[in-house]
Amino acid sequence: MAAGKWVDPAPFEGARPRVPWWMLVPGRLKWLAALLALVWLVLAAVVRLVLVVVRYPVAVLVPSSAAWCSLRFGPGPLVLVVLAVVAGLLIWSGLDRESFLRHTWLRLVTEWRRATVYVPKWRTTMRLAELTKDSRGREYRPRLRRVRSEGWRDRVRVRMVPAQAPDAWELRREGLAHSFGARSCRVRVLKPRLLELDFVHSDPLARPVPVPALSRDTDVDLKRVVVGRTETGRPWRLRLLGSQVLVVGVPGAGKGSVLWSLVWQLAPAVRAGLVRLVGIDPKGGMELGQCPDAFDRVVYDNGPDAVALLEEVAAEVKERAARYRGVRRLWAQSSGEPLTVLVVDELADLIAYQPDKGLRERAARAIQTITSQGRAPGYVVVGLVQDPRKEVVSFRHLFTTRVALRLDEPGQVDMVLGDGVRQRGAAAHEIGESTPGVAWVKQDGQREPERARAFHVTDADLVELGLFLTTKDATVHEFPSRPGPDDNTGGVAA
Repeated sequence: MAAGKWVDPAPFEGARPRVPWWMLVPGRLKWLAALLALVWLVLAAVVRLVLVVVRYPVAVLVPSSAAWCSLRFGPGPLVLVVLAVVAGLLIWSGLDRESFLRHTWLRLVTEWRRATVYVPKWRTTMRLAELTKDSRGREYRPRLRRVRSEGWRDRVRVRMVPAQAPDAWELRREGLAHSFGARSCRVRVLKPRLLELDFVHSDPLARPVPVPALSRDTDVDLKRVVVGRTETGRPWRLRLLGSQVLVVGVPGAGKGSVLWSLVWQLAPAVRAGLVRLVGIDPKGGMELGQCPDAFDRVVYDNGPDAVALLEEVAAEVKERAARYRGVRRLWAQSSGEPLTVLVVDELADLIAYQPDKGLRERAARAIQTITSQGRAPGYVVVGLVQDPRKEVVSFRHLFTTRVALRLDEPGQVDMVLGDGVRQRGAAAHEIGESTPGVAWVKQDGQREPERARAFHVTDADLVELGLFLTTKDATVHEFPSRPGPDDNTGGVAA
């Protein structure tokens, strides 16, 4: 203390030296820890090697086996083995091309695309797309789990980082597609934290799907009516029983293909009286008039006759529901009554463009009654419309199955299929004019939309359909081959 001021006794004292904690550990514990670390590294390397062999057997086993054979037996036997394998693959390809592509060629393409496309670009793409996260100096990066090539698309399985949502990937679909050289990218959620990205390279639905031969089997599965083919090669099955179907598309998008594909598959049941078709075509019969024999009743305008038919069907719905009260909860073929399918071409002409306000309101009330109450008593509405806006079809939420053909604007996709569907890859506004009948399909309770193409039904097919519905099978009677003892007619069985 000098003149009332405090003086630091050691103003130039530096920081005290600190000894690392591992210097205080006894020597034997250091050797034991080093041994445990070495064992851990060896086990981790073995496990990683096994995982690599299991995940990529072709890329690992083929080069290693070739190198071992070359060192063990020389290059001569190796060349013979390679020639024999190539010859066997060529013969396999000629005998069963589909099996060869699935089990051999696509596996090779998978290994090639993983090694040359996804692995080299993965880290950089994830960082530039801002799909990585940093915490306390550590980078968390989405993990590339599995790649499967199907020729027209690559299915890339990804494990997200913690606290990441699928929406972050859906917002970056286009950037990911361009980064990995694909035409488009779709995001599908498999389970929590696990995604699958579909990188599409070509369109498997570019060619028309020919219509199958008419079946005479009246046992039609009304819950799974085949109306085309999906992009994965499976049949496109449209749910009819217990559903209401809305088909939306611009002119020339292929609404008629979906309609006639459905009628084509229902033809055996219509002919047997198990299904009844009722139609309204405000265009004067330009569509439904191509095969009027398929319909029990059909009206070719949007005036009083069409509205009266709608109200008659709505009254039938209420009457049948009253009869089913306490007897059954859902229509079935055993009820002895046909499933009624109401087909309305250009639905907007009835409920939006009709100049008579009274008729317009009556038509809207009748259709809403059928769509909201017709599921249980066995009444289905198949509505076709061009404009999906709310002011045109204000009750589109009553249609449980929605089909979006080619549309004009991106916003219309969410109007038809539901909010957020376009972000998951349902690009109905990008369907080309050269592929009529291609559509995105969404059913209630199904998160992911499905891309498919309806059968290509030509005018000649409609003529065949009309003949099928109007021509009855001949009844064959059995006659005795020879007259009996009491038969004095002298007839001879022909």
